[in-house]
Amino acid sequence: MLPEQILPVNQTLLWSVITKGSIYCLVVFKDIYPAAPHHYLVVPIQHLTSFHSLQRRHVDLVERMAEMGKAVLHDQGITDMSDIRLGFHQPPYTSVDHLHLHVLAPARQISQYSAFKFIPESYRFVTVSAEYHLVIHSILYPC
Repeated sequence: MLPEQILPVNQTLLWSVITKGSIYCLVVFKDIYPAAPHHYLVVPIQHLTSFHSLQRRHVDLVERMAEMGKAVLHDQGITDMSDIRLGFHQPPYTSVDHLHLHVLAPARQISQYSAFKFIPESYRFVTVSAEYHLVIHSILYPC
């Protein structure tokens, strides 16, 4: 269950989730180079280098990361979940060698300068859908 007040303005949130016997510690903070009015990064404390490090056992982690991202948006007043973008950059398009989920809203306001970095389901940006199907499929059935 998520706390009611998720992300006080100008603060970082540490969130621990115990699920199915696993403990996930996640941190969320604003991106220092925002591509949209609301641009957050959800980062697991556990070190995973990138999206390519994910395995079947990480499906629940990805789901929790997406839930946290949506909860932060909701806490910040974003209610239209059809106008958000959630996803991971893939190497070599990552700037940091630690897994992080980009959470952007409203998606229609992603800056023209940055738009190419966040094209859904592209070779640069693996999109997490509302049902998590794209990421989960990629984890379960890698190429």
